[in-house]
Amino acid sequence: MEHINTTEVLGFKVYDASLNDILPIRKLVINTVNQYSYCVAQKDPVFHKALTASDVLLPDGVGITLAARLHQGRIVQKIAGADLHAFALKHLQKNAGSCFYLGASPETLQKITAKVAKEYPRVKVGSYSPPYKPQFSEAESQAMINAVNAFEPDVLFIGMTAPKQEKWSYEFKDQLQAGYICAIGAVFDFYAGTVSRPGKVWQQLGLEWLGRLLKEPKRMFHRYITNGLVFATYLVGRKPKVIS
Repeated sequence: MEHINTTEVLGFKVYDASLNDILPIRKLVINTVNQYSYCVAQKDPVFHKALTASDVLLPDGVGITLAARLHQGRIVQKIAGADLHAFALKHLQKNAGSCFYLGASPETLQKITAKVAKEYPRVKVGSYSPPYKPQFSEAESQAMINAVNAFEPDVLFIGMTAPKQEKWSYEFKDQLQAGYICAIGAVFDFYAGTVSRPGKVWQQLGLEWLGRLLKEPKRMFHRYITNGLVFATYLVGRKPKVIS
């Protein structure tokens, strides 16, 4: 595989370059890491292995970019799953490519398909809605694989929430006939409009997490506050480097 620029952040090799740099590489498993997934991975060995085995691990969160700055003296740009999704669709539009959405409800997938058709008319879209459950049976996973492989997409988007989506793609990546395999979670709902993403101002200020917390305090409290405090212990537990 061609060289991929990374920076070591709290034990993970995090992508440290433009998304344009990955375009020449034919097949990649692309995941994201933020303070929540980092904390979960410390207690889930399979999830940890799935993240470390990623061909590209994107820094999706101010906690990760802050850690890179404090411990490596590196200014790493945040790249969220939504950024990856938009980048991929623009590239596919330019090249009349194809993508496949694996995850979410049939209603959400219908909204995604309609929106892609309107915004990126040259992109061929396929989709499959797996059962909503914590773990898939062997037959269910095989049905998902068959649906993807029958379509053979240039890009496979997986939206089944972390850590399920990353562990599933890690287990079955060698059986999937797809180019880029991208676990992007909540982006399915953001793009479909079933869940509103905090606006550009929140994103540019590095406060997207706060915008989501204010909109869904009960659901997001554990993710952002509880895990945020845990992540802070990891952050201060390593000796910082001087930023040049």
